[in-house]
Amino acid sequence: MNLAFWMPGPWEIAIIAVVALLLFGRRLPEVGRSLGKGIVEFKKGLREVQDEVSKASDEPPPTNKTQPPTTTTN
Repeated sequence: MNLAFWMPGPWEIAIIAVVALLLFGRRLPEVGRSLGKGIVEFKKGLREVQDEVSKASDEPPPTNKTQPPTTTTN
């Protein structure tokens, strides 16, 4: 039996929900809020990284503005 492709059915989901309710009880809404805030922060960070990458790819490569010193021969 390959457990990697196991999908819980409705009874398994109900049992998991009951166990979560028993373990977390009143704190379950707080846990949900914390999880939601974590997901929002992760997406925000991911968006910032994507913006930086796109901004860096849009900038032209830096050009060397300095001229080599010219030598004068007398």
